[in-house]
Amino acid sequence: MRLTNLLRTTASAAVVGAVAFGFAGVAQAQEGQTATTVDDIIVTAQKREQNLQDVPIVVTSLSQETLQDAGVRDIKDLQILTPGLTVTSTSSEASTTARIRGVGTVGDNPGLESSVGVVIDGVYRSRNSVGFGDLGELQRIEVLKGPQGTLFGKNTSAGVINIITEAPSFTPGFSAEATVGNYGAMAVSGSVTGPISDTLAFRLYAGRRLRDGFMNIDTGDGPREETDDNNQDFGTVRGQLLWLPNDNTSVRVIADYSSRDEYCCIGTQIRTGPTYPFVDLLSDGPGQRPPVAGFGVLPFDRTGYANRASGQEVEDKGVSVEANFDMPSMFGGATLTSVSSWRKWTSSLGHEIDYTGADIAYREQDGDFGFSVENLTQEFRLAGSTDSLDWLVGVFATKEDIGRADSWYFGDDYTPFLSFLLSARLNAANPALPISPNTIGCYTRPAQTPVGFGTCLGTGGAIGGGGPGFIVGQGFEDTYEQESTSFAVFTNNTWHVTEAFDLTLGLRYTMDDKSLTGQQTNTNGNGLTCAAALGNAGAIGAVLGAGNAATVLGNFCLPWANVFFNNRSIDESFDDTELSGTIKASYRLNPSILTYVSYARGYKSFGYNLDRVQAGITPVASTLFPSEVVDSYEAGVKMTLLDRTLLLNATYFDQTFEDFQLNTFLGTAFVVESIPELTSRGVDADFVWFSPVEGLSFQGGVTWTEAEYGEFTAADLASPGNFPQLSLLPGSTASFAPEWSSTLSINFDRDVGNNLRAGFSLAGKYMTEYNTGSDLIPFKQQDAFATLNGRVMLGSADERWTAEFWVQNLTDEEYIQVAYNAPLQGSAFQSTIQPNGTYYNPALDSQTYDAFLGAPRTYGATLRFKY
Repeated sequence: MRLTNLLRTTASAAVVGAVAFGFAGVAQAQEGQTATTVDDIIVTAQKREQNLQDVPIVVTSLSQETLQDAGVRDIKDLQILTPGLTVTSTSSEASTTARIRGVGTVGDNPGLESSVGVVIDGVYRSRNSVGFGDLGELQRIEVLKGPQGTLFGKNTSAGVINIITEAPSFTPGFSAEATVGNYGAMAVSGSVTGPISDTLAFRLYAGRRLRDGFMNIDTGDGPREETDDNNQDFGTVRGQLLWLPNDNTSVRVIADYSSRDEYCCIGTQIRTGPTYPFVDLLSDGPGQRPPVAGFGVLPFDRTGYANRASGQEVEDKGVSVEANFDMPSMFGGATLTSVSSWRKWTSSLGHEIDYTGADIAYREQDGDFGFSVENLTQEFRLAGSTDSLDWLVGVFATKEDIGRADSWYFGDDYTPFLSFLLSARLNAANPALPISPNTIGCYTRPAQTPVGFGTCLGTGGAIGGGGPGFIVGQGFEDTYEQESTSFAVFTNNTWHVTEAFDLTLGLRYTMDDKSLTGQQTNTNGNGLTCAAALGNAGAIGAVLGAGNAATVLGNFCLPWANVFFNNRSIDESFDDTELSGTIKASYRLNPSILTYVSYARGYKSFGYNLDRVQAGITPVASTLFPSEVVDSYEAGVKMTLLDRTLLLNATYFDQTFEDFQLNTFLGTAFVVESIPELTSRGVDADFVWFSPVEGLSFQGGVTWTEAEYGEFTAADLASPGNFPQLSLLPGSTASFAPEWSSTLSINFDRDVGNNLRAGFSLAGKYMTEYNTGSDLIPFKQQDAFATLNGRVMLGSADERWTAEFWVQNLTDEEYIQVAYNAPLQGSAFQSTIQPNGTYYNPALDSQTYDAFLGAPRTYGATLRFKY
């Protein structure tokens, strides 16, 4: 019965955890038990407890011990144990993106749902960023690869990270740990569990983590005071109750709260372009990293430039209730499961927009920049089994409210900096019109009426027309509210045709409805400069020529200064339905070998781009983008060898995505484009070996992937004007899609006498080169690299105390997470098609590129107690 399984999990959590997949330490689950075998690996990938080798799905399941040994605290740490998984964050920890097999959704825009879903204790989390925090006590994590279009809440098109935390136990217990490390790291956490009565048990966990930043910051003009960045300061508390009122009923209630109050995340230049001298001049000193000869790639350096604060406050809280009712007399025995949840996630962020020491543009951490996600979910599942059929039917409903506040403020240096950019561009286009050598912000042509811009605005020049210029401390303040409801009915059934042959059919019918309201507002008259320039378009053209005039007008009417956005209201709604699901056939050749083939259709809902988007200088009427769908085919084999101590699995996959939702930064705004086709093909392979040597085990895997965009032209895009910046994509390998991704962990843990045990673990990951930019510009390429985490341990044989010495990124590998175009600092793509068939020519690339860096080597010691 379900209750029996639950009792086994809660009352003997240590035993269950010790035999989970990927366990990398103790070769015996507890004293006196036999060595662990593959038969002990249990997963819930099909919403029922099954042996991993009986499930025709690619699953990497990692136990509590494995996660602890590898230093996994959040989903970003998880990637070192999972081949084919990459997790990155960008301008804040509120922007976290998980990708599987080279496919994922950039997390900077809350209007997009995630291609890789995160589920924590049965509750679907609609954005990846909720998994980037202290997950607390973990029983295991299951990474399901490929579309999951049936069982895990909202549909996901690329995979699911299924996180299961420790449940309350009726056996009293207490644990605590304290950690110190470099960069001033300090952490404490503790947990207590036990019975309140014969039918009620509890568990309470709390933790706090602190660390200084590992980025050094040059503050330039100020007023930023912090000279480091990427620090940590967050805490978590989670309380649980487990109620077993009778033999057929269990109820688990979880309430949790976590908060972050940190500075994050400043990028650094990886290539400094020709705008460098003026940035330095405006910042009264070094404003960014000096360029190398020929404006090539800069050496790796953990120094960033920011004159404005990058504070972030993030809160995540929620309550969930899971109730299970065994009904032995219904349908030959069935279990009804209800999962209810309420969650709210909020962020308030400061943002150094230009990442230089000059005061060009910024956002303040005062509620004008950030977003919130509040949702209610309810799921009912009815499942049962007969001799020939495992069946499950269910319904799922969610209501989600997203709020986004966006802002942009002009700094002291915006006007002169824009003046420089215009001067440089016009000079490049027509050397006969030189910039006055002694004038910053004014551009003159001999014997002609002065053409004013920059600091000349307001002097009666042809462009300014007497306008007030760009007002320091003003810009725009926009608000967006998106409401969505989703309802789905689903079923997943396995027919045991024979003792060796199974057929599985899963179907899900989803109905989504979303509406968007918004208000876009330019503050204190911002946009008058754009209006004045447009009003003088004829005079500008007469002086500069039509082509140059278009450049000038475009720069005066960028999204944050565009008069047409002022007091603009948004009111849109859309609904859609989709049928998704899977069919699988598995055949067991013998007790040790299972083969299977499968087809799955995944779906990720449509949405709205919650940003200012314009075509030319005209606001785009609608930012709606269509749903993303994927058809996936797999063929695999699961082998259990060497007296069932060796697991060896391999799967070929072939996935085709249609209307892939690409969220990309085009230098002035994030836009979402539906790429007609993205294919991801390759092989996943995993192994686990519990060796004959007591306490020694190995675990690893490799993913070979070819993820490529299909051929497309401007006519295939919703906004054909975006094609020049995406012209490198057709037929090319997608970003964050290394051809090879492999992991390996070696673990040793055993008694050494005198009531002591000792051990060590090494976990490493290697990835071949890949591009980190959604536009695939070559400067954003990350070379092949490897990271390694290590740990040595000494403790009592009964685990009452354990001392660990650990290191993350042991070799201090230098790598970038995400590279991006520095705003307003050069041009990457040209306005006309180049000889190479794209709009990009490296010889004409004047762009400054920044990057968010991977973490450096960190090390420390942890002391644990358990009773």
